[in-house]
Amino acid sequence: MKYFYSSTVFLLIGLYIAYILEGFAGVYIAALLALLEVSLSFDNAVVNAKILQTMQPIWQKRFMTWGMIIAVFGMRFLFPILIVMIVAHLGFLETLDIALHDPQKYHHILSANEKLIFAFGGAFLLMVFFDFFFEKKEIKWIKLIEDNKVTNSLGKISNIELILATIIGIVLTYHTRSYQIAIAFYLGLLVHSLLVSVDELFDSEAIKNGLMGFVYLEVLDASFSFDGVIGAFALSQNIFLIMIGLGIGAMFVRSLTIFLVEKGVLNEYKYLEHGAHYAIAILAVIMLLKIFFHISEEITGTIGILLISISFVHSFNNK
Repeated sequence: MKYFYSSTVFLLIGLYIAYILEGFAGVYIAALLALLEVSLSFDNAVVNAKILQTMQPIWQKRFMTWGMIIAVFGMRFLFPILIVMIVAHLGFLETLDIALHDPQKYHHILSANEKLIFAFGGAFLLMVFFDFFFEKKEIKWIKLIEDNKVTNSLGKISNIELILATIIGIVLTYHTRSYQIAIAFYLGLLVHSLLVSVDELFDSEAIKNGLMGFVYLEVLDASFSFDGVIGAFALSQNIFLIMIGLGIGAMFVRSLTIFLVEKGVLNEYKYLEHGAHYAIAILAVIMLLKIFFHISEEITGTIGILLISISFVHSFNNK
């Protein structure tokens, strides 16, 4: 299909570069990383499509061009380097040198601070789910959860999303006894609140402000990519190979997003958006739990795909 032409070209070029870097082993690892990225971000495509269809066509195109550069080079390559640079109090060039010539040290520094990353990403994704869960909508999927006295009563409370997230943050802070994790968690809440507030300020007749919608999508993409970037080191220590593999996956996720928007899939399959947001809720919970113990990325990806598949089938059977 035309929607995946550019992704396929990117795939072929990426695998060729992976072959140059590490031969057929590099091709295999890049393919695995791409599958990992798609499995972790499949629900991201659905949510992106929901937001993207409210934006102007020009910003939709920019999301696929500038946004793709940010997603591949920025979030999968530059962003982890900046994290290591900040937490290790190193210069950019020094950090880049470590990433290129001492990847084990680079991975160690990144892994040592992954709890902060999980706290930020988990908080941001919690707010994404809460915003969807408590918004007024005609279509309900799992009515036992979405349409009961408790949910309906909570939905009437102003800023219930922020209240619930704040309570979770307090519990998290109490159990971790870490002010760094607390700061990271509440920074995630703050960033989400700021983006939503500024976006609403510039909204015009249900059309999202292009710039703020673009920024929101990029931060959302970053939150989904944290697991993949950190987990990728289990497969390879080569940061360029990691960027290529995850970049291929991110490209296919973007293409899928455009497909969902232009084909109106979300309107046709009414529960698909619900399934994606439940998958986001699970991902947010898992990210916060990973502060305390390890959970495999395969589990996260499998749950996400399973929830979306169930919502798709249920939508198809109720068309």
